[in-house]
Amino acid sequence: MDLLPSHTRAEFALYPIGAQEGRGDNAVVVVKFFFPAGRYTFYEGEPRDNDFLFFGYCISPLGEDCDEWGYVTLSELASVKAHGLTMERDLHFPIAERTVAEARRRAA
Repeated sequence: MDLLPSHTRAEFALYPIGAQEGRGDNAVVVVKFFFPAGRYTFYEGEPRDNDFLFFGYCISPLGEDCDEWGYVTLSELASVKAHGLTMERDLHFPIAERTVAEARRRAA
């Protein structure tokens, strides 16, 4: 699966890292990646060297206390493999009302 197709890269150009600072739960989520062992929502990103750097929210399968904000690169996401499973992009993530608050609500 192409984790970052050209139309998603183009949308990230509208939200470089730091562009939504202070928006909190109202920040726009551009893409949602998932893995059976966890869910990830990234709402800012930009090309970095020969990679792509994201900033977003990781919703842990271990519970709310392990959820966290942070950075990850596309190459790191692409390298996640366990029992034949890999990271995927949520093709059914809703386009309308894509906010951090909505992503958290849907993950609950």
